[in-house]
Amino acid sequence: MKRTLTGGLIAAVIGITCIAGFAGCASTKAQASAENGGLEFDNTKWNYNAEDDVYWQAQVQYSRTPAALEYETLGIYVPGKYMTGTENADGTYTVTLNADAEINGYTAQTAPVVMPVNTPGYAAQKAPEGYVTGLDSYMDAGFIYVVAGCRGRFRSMNPAGKGFTEPADVGAAGTAPWAVTDLKAAVRYLRYNSDALPGDMEKIITFGMSGGGAQSSLMGVTGDSPLYVPYLEEIGAAMTDKNEKALSDAVYGAMAWCPVTSLDYADEAYEWSLGQYTSDGTRAEGTFTKALSDDLAKAYAEYINSLGLKAPDGTALTLEESRDGIFTAGTYYDFMVSVIEQSLNNFLKDTEFPYRPDNSMQAGFAGNAGGDNGASRGNTETAVYSTAEEYIASLNKDYNWIDYDAETGTARITSLEGFVNAGKKATKSVGAFDGLERNAGENEVFGDDNNNVLHFDAVMAAVIKENAEKYSAYDGWKASYPDDFAADLSYTNAQGSTIQERVNMYNPMYFITESQEGFSTSKVAPYIRIRTGLFQGDTSLNVEMNMALALEQLDGVEVDFATVWGQYHTVAERSGTAAENFIEWVQQITR
Repeated sequence: MKRTLTGGLIAAVIGITCIAGFAGCASTKAQASAENGGLEFDNTKWNYNAEDDVYWQAQVQYSRTPAALEYETLGIYVPGKYMTGTENADGTYTVTLNADAEINGYTAQTAPVVMPVNTPGYAAQKAPEGYVTGLDSYMDAGFIYVVAGCRGRFRSMNPAGKGFTEPADVGAAGTAPWAVTDLKAAVRYLRYNSDALPGDMEKIITFGMSGGGAQSSLMGVTGDSPLYVPYLEEIGAAMTDKNEKALSDAVYGAMAWCPVTSLDYADEAYEWSLGQYTSDGTRAEGTFTKALSDDLAKAYAEYINSLGLKAPDGTALTLEESRDGIFTAGTYYDFMVSVIEQSLNNFLKDTEFPYRPDNSMQAGFAGNAGGDNGASRGNTETAVYSTAEEYIASLNKDYNWIDYDAETGTARITSLEGFVNAGKKATKSVGAFDGLERNAGENEVFGDDNNNVLHFDAVMAAVIKENAEKYSAYDGWKASYPDDFAADLSYTNAQGSTIQERVNMYNPMYFITESQEGFSTSKVAPYIRIRTGLFQGDTSLNVEMNMALALEQLDGVEVDFATVWGQYHTVAERSGTAAENFIEWVQQITR
């Protein structure tokens, strides 16, 4: 059975800011179109930017009983051609849709709706307060642009980093699954008001990078999942339309760049693909964390062999024990090497020499007003390579792991270890996502109403408990670790969900892999696009590759997956810009 992916994330390339002087920019109050508990959109409160020819509204409340109104509103931005407006006495506009106008083959009724998810590190996405700039390419393409605010992990909602002390504040934070719940509520709001709003509400497409890529992916695979219903009901999301027919929160497409996701086995994937080839820091010989790294890598092999993944040609993908590494043999290992090899050959085909490696990477992107661009990080390489042969020689400087044929200009990779050491080194400590001291950003994602941070990796917890006696002989071991993990994993949140249930809700593989209980319980987007910078150390290639493979095994889903050689944690593309490629992809899947 074959199914493909769809995707969406691109606001990484635009900066959006509030423009003073337009009606409602700073003073527009949250639109409680929700008077008396309703969610009716008010078409008499539009603002108009004459210079850009854009109608817009901001701070539109999309649920009846939001937990954090500062985040749970949306802004909507519409090409002026789609609207006919009459100015009101207060400077706002009453509008009707212009059914005859056309932009790039779209009309007010058929235009796709794109939604950026700007949540690096699972941060909150603050809702825009007014007009935003940088939308020209989307408006020119004929799209409707909707920025839905959503809650995020604790520190992203409290920049001082002091944590929350009041239970009410803790409850308002966007721990899993609240951020995705908020985005789903926004989608439902748009559909509830589809008779009043421009845009084809069956063609909603999300897009994001890093943690935003993860949550865009989740929007793509968790459509109408019953697991989210109690959470949606708690914030008063629209559950039925005006005729009492059930509303859907499934999206049409999802774009994800470098998605940091599948957190149930992300730690294990990191140690199998990166950690086992690292011998310093927390992976130095004699440390407990080195032993833990090796054991997590073994646990990952068991997981892969239980998934039932297949290559595009139908080959079952499994891992086998090997003499020169931890389960670095078998069809899964060979397939992963082939993905890296294809990426290198794409690079050789695309690149004109001399070539200077890009030494920057972006941890976030400006996809909404006040968005967090994240930190710029990168490698320290400054060399310029005159020829492909010279570049390949630099990669082979420690030992040969690439065979290069100068006559054909193609390369063959012979070793995953060689690639990791030359291009994709581990940048995170053991416990890359579930920190041993609960010090990773993802520990905040799984906090609850009473705890800012919690352990969530049940696999790591089991490995630590099983090997406690062995680990006690190494440096860095704490006897409290087994109990710390066990205690945290026993907690339930105020809605009665266990840590494992919340991890499942934030794990795309739970919904798209036949071996998982969540398989076939949700509606998967028919189009998903995934791009990743191959050299990033923020997550392992396994996570993104596994998601693409699982999606490709589904019926009715079109997957567009590629890795980009030489790029890091950024909106990676083989050529062109992220915005250009995203817009082109949306046009391909909606016309």
